[in-house]
Amino acid sequence: MSERRARPASKNPVKSAWRRAVTPPPQPEPPEPAPAARTTASDSSEVASVVQAVMYRDGVRVSAPATLAETYRELRDQSCGMAWIGLARPTEAELLSLAAEFDLHPLAVEDAMEAHQRPKLERYGETLFVVLRAARYLDAPEEVDFGELHVFVGPDFVITVRHGAAPDLSAVRQRMEETPELLKLGPEAVLYAILDAVVDGYEPVVVGVQNDIDEIETEVFRGDPEVSRRIYELSREMVEFQRATRPLVGMLHALMAGFSKYGTDEELQRYLRDVADHVTHTSERVDGFRQALTEILTVNTTLVTQQQNAEMRALAEAGFEQNEEIKKISSWAAILFAPTLVGTIYGMNFDHMPELHWVFGYPFAIALMGVVCTSLYVIFKRRDWL
Repeated sequence: MSERRARPASKNPVKSAWRRAVTPPPQPEPPEPAPAARTTASDSSEVASVVQAVMYRDGVRVSAPATLAETYRELRDQSCGMAWIGLARPTEAELLSLAAEFDLHPLAVEDAMEAHQRPKLERYGETLFVVLRAARYLDAPEEVDFGELHVFVGPDFVITVRHGAAPDLSAVRQRMEETPELLKLGPEAVLYAILDAVVDGYEPVVVGVQNDIDEIETEVFRGDPEVSRRIYELSREMVEFQRATRPLVGMLHALMAGFSKYGTDEELQRYLRDVADHVTHTSERVDGFRQALTEILTVNTTLVTQQQNAEMRALAEAGFEQNEEIKKISSWAAILFAPTLVGTIYGMNFDHMPELHWVFGYPFAIALMGVVCTSLYVIFKRRDWL
């Protein structure tokens, strides 16, 4: 393996050139052609990884090697060149090849293989290893999709290892190539452009989540029974969003702390501070979203409890009214049962019955029915059954 070369001295780019490079254009750009794409597959069931390698000299693309081996050879032959190698879901063999050529630390390579890492910044000698969590908002399912990006930055190379659909680095590469004065700054400028692209990608997510929260608030007061599940799912996404943004704030501050030690260009320092400000703002917004969702969930729980109490009260009132009706029916049934009982006894037509041939038998029976019915009526009335 040839000895790694130090970057040549670079000129400061004008401010407008950097803005053109790191600020997304108003119109969507077509995807970057991939003349240097190489497709491999670990097995027939795996999705093939795509390797894109481009060589730059003085901020201008000079070649696009078809294989990693050609990239290594051209980088050795060029006296003042930089290689930008991009991989999406690479195979283990590709990562090991890169590690052997660029002397990448085994721990960093292991992290890039396994993925599922939290954002972090680590320096191994002259190589900087950065893990970023990109995010994008999917309109159709109304959810946030997270991707993972690993970046190796050395004296004359940048290696990006992407796990997931986000971010789209082809747009970053295209904007950088449109400003060669920026690419003259070398791998550090590429790193800062990638950081800015990842951070800018958070803004549509923030807007989409804010719209979701507004919809959830409407659904809560509308009494939608499915809103609790939506609150829970969005809260989990905000936890993941916090894990992506919070460490990034510390990472950028760590980079800024090394400005003097590593001789970072002054223009890059300014724009790195700007990226740090954007990350801090986004992190605060995400924290606010989590707090808002917690409060919305509390309000929803209160409203659901109130609704349940109202339903229980309505059931209790209905049961009370039903009980009152049963009391009335039972009372009248008892009142009507008394004359029926007397009439039934004296209607049995036996020859030997008391008072059967008594002159006052009939008036006595009628009076007895009236007294019993009246007594029962008075008793039930006093007990509010009638």
